[in-house]
Amino acid sequence: MRLAVEDLSVELGGRRVVDRVSLEVEPGRRLALLGPNGSGKSTLLRSIYRVHRPAAGTVRVGGDDLWRLGARDAARRVAVVAQEGGAEHDLTAFQVVMLGRVPHQRGFGADSPADLAAAEAALERVSARDLADRPFALLSGGEKQRILLARAITQNCPVLVLDEPTNHLDVTFQLELMQIVADLGLTTVAALHDLNLAATYCDTVAVLRDGRLVAFGDPDDVLTPDLIADAFAVRADRIPHPATGSTHFALSPLKDSPTERKL
Repeated sequence: MRLAVEDLSVELGGRRVVDRVSLEVEPGRRLALLGPNGSGKSTLLRSIYRVHRPAAGTVRVGGDDLWRLGARDAARRVAVVAQEGGAEHDLTAFQVVMLGRVPHQRGFGADSPADLAAAEAALERVSARDLADRPFALLSGGEKQRILLARAITQNCPVLVLDEPTNHLDVTFQLELMQIVADLGLTTVAALHDLNLAATYCDTVAVLRDGRLVAFGDPDDVLTPDLIADAFAVRADRIPHPATGSTHFALSPLKDSPTERKL
């Protein structure tokens, strides 16, 4: 299902945090949202999954204005793996995963065999069956991220939003998570910090700075050394990955940058 952000602006505390951003993700494609801290990535994502109402502009999913849909209908279209999970403190990991079935249920009926099977399959997909009976609040950061991804898979939506999904993860599961997401075949938007993950696993990248979109397109075209230096204040040397041959970024401080002067 196609996702389109049209001339979107978001204001928080009287300040414009996202300023007239337009981008689109075709069905089944993956977009990496990049930018330094404070660039507006998470705020933009929260407008897509209906936390921050736009001050102007539109978020469309399948051609429909997401903010005009009912809550249940919206939750059947967009699933999210967010950075925080405070509402799940008193639940087991399996109960958290089962929350993904709520938009598909009616009234206060018991979980159906199909609901339970969907949750169990999602746990298997993220290699977390052994976590099912453990309290969610006592899991490590990486374990929580597995469970939250399983919940999003269980929700069975055509659009998936990931807000810095590789935070708290070891290197192995960073790669595993991104491959799981790629294999899902969903329309996906992910806020990432790692340029190499973005270039490897995403079809398109969008770069934000000060709430504005400064670049959008194919990773090979957008992620040039000049843009990376301008947006992130680091030097980026593009080199072929020794195993895959794909583009890899070797990062170092810019000459005379504050970081380099401290070294």
